[in-house]
Amino acid sequence: MAYLEITLQVSDSNRPAAADVYTRYKKPFLDSIPGASGKELLIRDEDVQVLHTFDTTEQAQAYLTSALFTADVVGALKPLLDAAPDIRIYDTV
Repeated sequence: MAYLEITLQVSDSNRPAAADVYTRYKKPFLDSIPGASGKELLIRDEDVQVLHTFDTTEQAQAYLTSALFTADVVGALKPLLDAAPDIRIYDTV
């Protein structure tokens, strides 16, 4: 299993809109992205994280170049972000 963690700097006023982006694209992510098995929104005072699960790290990396991510998700989130996202991929042993 692999995890894709995307940490977003989103102001309090933009958090509802960012949550809407998460909700809007969760089902298409799970239904159309190869190897995708889960997606969770984690909210902290200092940031918002989206944790994705995949079968492999290669599938997680491929998602980052998919049209769903690059055009839809990034396009919707870009005006809401205070800084560039921190993107990390983890593999489990």
